[in-house]
Amino acid sequence: MHTLYRLTPLALAALAVTAFAQQPAPSDGADMQALIAQLEQLKANYAQEVRRLRELDMQVQAMQARLSGRAGPAATPAAPLASAAASAVPPSSEGYASSAAEAQQAKQEARRSVDDVKQQQAALFSRRFTIENGLTYARYDRKQLTLNGFLALDAIFLGNIAIENVESDSLTYNLAARWGVSPNLTLNMDVPYLARRTVYQKGGAGGAAAAIAQEETNGSGIGDVSLSANYRLFAERGWRPETVLTGGVTAPTGRAPYGLDWKVIERDDDDYIRFAVPQEQPTGNGVWQANLGVSMVKTADPAILFANAGYIHSFPRGFSDIDSNPDTVNPGDVKLGGSVYFGAGVAFAFNERTSLSISFSDKISTRASTRFKGGEWVKVIGSDANAASLNLGVTYALNQHTTLVTMLGIGLTPDAPDFTLAFKVPYML
Repeated sequence: MHTLYRLTPLALAALAVTAFAQQPAPSDGADMQALIAQLEQLKANYAQEVRRLRELDMQVQAMQARLSGRAGPAATPAAPLASAAASAVPPSSEGYASSAAEAQQAKQEARRSVDDVKQQQAALFSRRFTIENGLTYARYDRKQLTLNGFLALDAIFLGNIAIENVESDSLTYNLAARWGVSPNLTLNMDVPYLARRTVYQKGGAGGAAAAIAQEETNGSGIGDVSLSANYRLFAERGWRPETVLTGGVTAPTGRAPYGLDWKVIERDDDDYIRFAVPQEQPTGNGVWQANLGVSMVKTADPAILFANAGYIHSFPRGFSDIDSNPDTVNPGDVKLGGSVYFGAGVAFAFNERTSLSISFSDKISTRASTRFKGGEWVKVIGSDANAASLNLGVTYALNQHTTLVTMLGIGLTPDAPDFTLAFKVPYML
């Protein structure tokens, strides 16, 4: 077993002076300059060795803490080595930490804002267990012109002109758990709880274009629970970004939008229903879904570049009633269209606590299909969507274990919410 010896700068200086004293008197200052250069080189090598020793000590302590299940450094055989390094550290005025613990803390603070961005955009594999509480408010407002009649002479419209307006406000609380199983694998679970309020307005009530009917419905309950896993394919190295593969499944635990009880607001003289709304708002989409995606993060101090893309597949599912007519019951199957999502953005780490991000995200969904019992699949017109949004976010580290994340989303297409405002508080255990 080899024994390592570490010399302080004072000892190095003493050796240099002794060596100089044993040499014959120089005729000029060339020897003095050579000795001074050698001394400076020894000091630089010494400082570099101390830094390497600290990094090795921190790696050993982190590995031992992970194996023992403890988050903080413990008393290990590497402690005497750290103490020896701390006793041989140059003065703090030279820019060095006074102990290995301070060096570890400085290293963590320097990367804290970067880690918080990675946690939101992909996954952070260095955190063993994280509990995240999130609250999201979304505003949706959509108007549609309905023409119920026919054109005379290809120019004059005869019939009813109705303006439909749907205003929706939803508040979602999401409880998430992130478990770092290994340095390259993280498991996630998201449990949302939704409260939704929707106002329906329809013009042309009773055949009069000036008359407007309005009805409000509410609904709350647990949403669709998601389970997912993140696997790091490549760590960031050189020009190559950190690449993470994500796979997950969403269970239809929320209230499905099919088979709901309807409230009839208005009927015509021939009992034709003109205005009907659901008595209670749904909290889920009603079908099983699976998603597969990839995300990439590249740090370019002080900027952090990130991008993601993926696909969501919906599985067909049968329901006791899929007819929108409140007076009829028709069982059948529903198959939502597949969705492709992608996004990209940049974040800037202002300091060890704060970072600002700006990104673009889009989700394109194809048409859904329905099939009544014993019938053929039929495409649902108007069920396709393109929801694009511009997102602005700020992360701020409250303390060593807690981070505050705020996100403002601005809808860029009619299918996207007008705006969303989200707050997340991840807590590292």
